[in-house]
Amino acid sequence: MDGVVLRPMTAADLPQAHALSAELRWPHRPADWEQMFSHADGIAVERDGQIIATGLRWRWGQHHATIGLVIVTPACQGRRIGHRLMSALLDGLEDRTVLLHATAEGRGLYERLGFVRTGEMRQHQGIAQPAPLVALEPGWRLRPAGLNELPALQALDAAARGMPRDALVAELLQSADACVVLDHDNEPKGFAMLRRFGRGHSIGPVVAPDAEGAKALIAHLAGLNAGHFTRIDIDFDSGLAEWIESIGLLRVDAPTTMVRGEPLAVAAQGPSLFAIVTQAVG
Repeated sequence: MDGVVLRPMTAADLPQAHALSAELRWPHRPADWEQMFSHADGIAVERDGQIIATGLRWRWGQHHATIGLVIVTPACQGRRIGHRLMSALLDGLEDRTVLLHATAEGRGLYERLGFVRTGEMRQHQGIAQPAPLVALEPGWRLRPAGLNELPALQALDAAARGMPRDALVAELLQSADACVVLDHDNEPKGFAMLRRFGRGHSIGPVVAPDAEGAKALIAHLAGLNAGHFTRIDIDFDSGLAEWIESIGLLRVDAPTTMVRGEPLAVAAQGPSLFAIVTQAVG
């Protein structure tokens, strides 16, 4: 009708997808797109042979999914392309809890598609300052993660995020510049990673039993990256925003956390997710 075609996205589409995100001044590098796409399936929207919109979805286990990197080129916004794209991404996810992080512009569309607000994120970034190390109680310590600890880190991430993401955590552990574990009496209770992303490095995920543990993990990694561009996307309810700003990482954005379907089953007494991997995968 209007010459717009929706089709499955392929790896060959990634250069055009990256160009779309760059048009919106999103910081993703081609390598960031490649890493995210390796775990996803996506939709490319074409008109006259040009990709004008993209969206990715990630299925985690049997009951969960996330949606992200939903982009419509500005020249084509306001033509219901976003609605058609999201409807295609949601096709087949009816029985799953679906998580996404919404921009202010996208929130109304997602609400019309059945998503409800469950919280807010705070995107902080800047040149990291050397952070004072956070004192830990006796029996607690920070130490580097070993590759043999992957199952423990996967279990901590699943408990904190409320969905299993084993393949993602495995790749992040392999590719991270640093992964540090919060250990209590030789048992992992939390962890955090420092990874290349966007304009520099990103700290995330950050999983910890409490805010002090999260601060200890973040302070260690921010110290490792002091003097360099660093980003972290924290849960607003974490109470860490003021402290994060004190180490040089200022707030630049506040996306809305939205879920469609059953609420995420996060254990009340378990570890918490203080910082996400990316806004796309949660």
